[in-house]
Amino acid sequence: MHDDFKFEPVRGLPEALPKDEHIIWQGSPVARRLWIEAFKAKWVAGYFILLAVWRFGVSVADTTLAGSIVLATPFLIVGAFVCALLYGLAWIQSRATVYTLTNKRVGMRIGAALTMTLNLPYNQIEAAQLDLRLGGTGTLAFLLPVDTRLSYLMTWPHIRPGHINRTQAALRCIADAERVARLFTDAAETRLSQPMVERRDAIPSHAVAAE
Repeated sequence: MHDDFKFEPVRGLPEALPKDEHIIWQGSPVARRLWIEAFKAKWVAGYFILLAVWRFGVSVADTTLAGSIVLATPFLIVGAFVCALLYGLAWIQSRATVYTLTNKRVGMRIGAALTMTLNLPYNQIEAAQLDLRLGGTGTLAFLLPVDTRLSYLMTWPHIRPGHINRTQAALRCIADAERVARLFTDAAETRLSQPMVERRDAIPSHAVAAE
């Protein structure tokens, strides 16, 4: 099987990790949940069901019951086809996506046709929010600084829904989301509690040379 991402030195990341950095978790969206939440499969299915019911209702007075069913059935067939197509897109997105947590950052390899990688260092994440769903899946979204702008179209569906003006990158529809959120919290707290040492020479280099 041909691997479209065989050029990656580390799966899901564009470059090898430094010696002081390691992966603590990797995952991808659950295709079925992405299909329902991002591609709105239930809404699409409901729309075509309503069309079928409407067609059945307006025709039942003019034709037989069997005839009304025949007239309404094409809407159900088209609806099933559209839902299947959307599931295929969700599956492709899920397969092409790799979310990564390291001890220093969040990494997101996203995009099916046009692949891109987002690196979100913990010290640039202002806050995180978990949207937990039944079955343990959920979306972990990250609030970034105001001056860090992400394209809504380029990053969809890997964003927090409903936040267009200030786009929030998100680990969308991941399994065991509560555990992943705990891993993120522990890693971020550990990273941010480490002191940053800045080197500053007390004696100018030209003074040392003069001596």
